[in-house]
Amino acid sequence: MKVMERLVLAHLKRITDPVLDPLQFAYRANRSTEDTVNMALHFILNHLDTAGNYARILFVDFSSAFNTILPSILEHQLSLLQVPASTCKWITDFVTNRSQRVKLGKSISSSRSTSTGSPQGCVLSPLLFSLYTNTCVSLHPSVKLLKFADDTTLVGLISKGDESAYRREIERLCSWCSRNNLDLNPQKTVEMVVNFHKNTAPPPPITLGGTLVNSV
Repeated sequence: MKVMERLVLAHLKRITDPVLDPLQFAYRANRSTEDTVNMALHFILNHLDTAGNYARILFVDFSSAFNTILPSILEHQLSLLQVPASTCKWITDFVTNRSQRVKLGKSISSSRSTSTGSPQGCVLSPLLFSLYTNTCVSLHPSVKLLKFADDTTLVGLISKGDESAYRREIERLCSWCSRNNLDLNPQKTVEMVVNFHKNTAPPPPITLGGTLVNSV
């Protein structure tokens, strides 16, 4: 099965790479985690060149990200990326009605089938999650949503103290996740404020689902 997964992985990458969100860096030719960090720094440092500007950076955590993928939504996202119907069907069959067991010591549970999620450790899982979240993007030019598979960072470039666009995009992110069965984890989501100006009061905190996000 691993061999087949690698063949499908290569096939998917060829089809989807030209139409993927440009701020998705996972499984892209000549892109890496370092490129994601460098892009974020580029946005932030250019913005901070202007007096009075600051940046808010939200490091988003998903609860059991790969385990929450719904086959019907995944199939729809793949079709939007022009993946052939035959490949879509193979992938939805792959993540549907999978058998799983739990082993504890020498004891093994009875088999149980599941049709939610892509298995951890599966060759395809990181790319499938990237494709699943392809339409999760920021609409405002002052807010950048950078992704590396399930690692997601929202960068708000704040000018003149106006955080309205940043806060709207956080609300849009929460709504998108709710519609697509992804569970944001506010306890593990953290925020960083970058402001080169001294004696500046901290900005109002961010909440996710009514839970205060910790600042680092």
